[in-house]
Amino acid sequence: MINPRLELKWASIYILFLFLWMGFERFAGWHDQLIDRHHIYTMLFYIPAIGIYFIALIDKRNNFYGGIITYKQAFITGLVLTILISILAIPAQYVISTYISPHYFENVIEYAVTSGKATIEEANEFFNLKSYIIQAAVGSLVFGILISSIVSVFIRRK
Repeated sequence: MINPRLELKWASIYILFLFLWMGFERFAGWHDQLIDRHHIYTMLFYIPAIGIYFIALIDKRNNFYGGIITYKQAFITGLVLTILISILAIPAQYVISTYISPHYFENVIEYAVTSGKATIEEANEFFNLKSYIIQAAVGSLVFGILISSIVSVFIRRK
């Protein structure tokens, strides 16, 4: 039986953390002065993101399944969480790009072109809201499925 209430709670927490992280990235200068290092530093986001998955699945195990959960139940919980995060990632990316870091695209396009990593056409095609919305939704799905499959091994209890 799937009751997505806990998954929705944790998907919302994940997105709120994402907003905080993006604000941190912006104020740390990773979206402007240190944009050349952004692709490396932004990977640090995945450490607490994995932690959120762990806590969410443990919450489901303890508060829905009475402390006992199979791998399959844990994985399905992670899958539901992942789908909700992927759906919420779409408006979240709009908020990030519009309000949290509104100059990110122009900054990263300028960096990509001046550093010779891309032509202006390539940079404009890759670094835009539509592209990042697609990347956020698909990336959330891929990351979530992978992490759910791994985390489920560690939190299962018979």
